[in-house]
Amino acid sequence: MLTITTPTLEFKNRGLTRTQLQQVLDYIHAHLDRDLSLTELAEVINISPTYFASLFKQAIDISPHQYVIQQRVERAKLMLKKTDLAIADIALQVGFASQSHLTQQFKRLTGMTPKQVR
Repeated sequence: MLTITTPTLEFKNRGLTRTQLQQVLDYIHAHLDRDLSLTELAEVINISPTYFASLFKQAIDISPHQYVIQQRVERAKLMLKKTDLAIADIALQVGFASQSHLTQQFKRLTGMTPKQVR
């Protein structure tokens, strides 16, 4: 079984409280395989989706959606190195709709394709 840890981010002390941010990050990492909506993430800390998106971006300088994409790519990278699962299976397990969606985002963020990493 893969051990997944929540990355430590530099906390900017603006926007969300440290506790709120940690709750949301933990939720994201526990549910990466699902379609995570802004509404769902905002509900974790009981604030409106629009306000949540603004505070999240203030807290870590990236939108919630882009953070989720980054974390999915990071988890996929780990799985590519540590398992022999098919790339299409990894894509679905980390929450991408398809292997091509994973490949597109993976290449955008890392400059390589999943196959090159493997």
